[in-house]
Amino acid sequence: SGKVMTEREAILQALFARLQTISDAKVLRNEALPEKIPDGGLIIFRDGDPGEPETLLSPVSYYWQHRALVEAVVQKGDQATRDLALDGLFRKISIAIAGDRTLGGLCDRITPQAPDTSVLVVEGSPQIKGAIIPLEIIYVTADPLG
Repeated sequence: SGKVMTEREAILQALFARLQTISDAKVLRNEALPEKIPDGGLIIFRDGDPGEPETLLSPVSYYWQHRALVEAVVQKGDQATRDLALDGLFRKISIAIAGDRTLGGLCDRITPQAPDTSVLVVEGSPQIKGAIIPLEIIYVTADPLG
């Protein structure tokens, strides 16, 4: 069929592209947390874990509940300013995903899960606040490699 990438990679690239539409924030994919967080905040999209697919018969296909991660990080002002800034990022991420939950039909549905704000601790940088937002991506492929 001449496809140059797996359906999974096409989905991840399309989701990354959606996140890149978020204004002000810097959006990276699978990168390390940089030393300096931009004023508009930082979003790092991590491909995450596709898990084990459920095999569907006739035609044979693979049903995935892939768990990707979005790290949202802010560094500015006092605690209240950071809380508001991070909340603003959550809202922008939510709007970006809600704008097209199937990525133009590439997947069945993307559902953001509740953010976990307890996990992102950056040593020696008390003014950084961050959270990890799991994204559940449901899709079906014809091939077990995605």
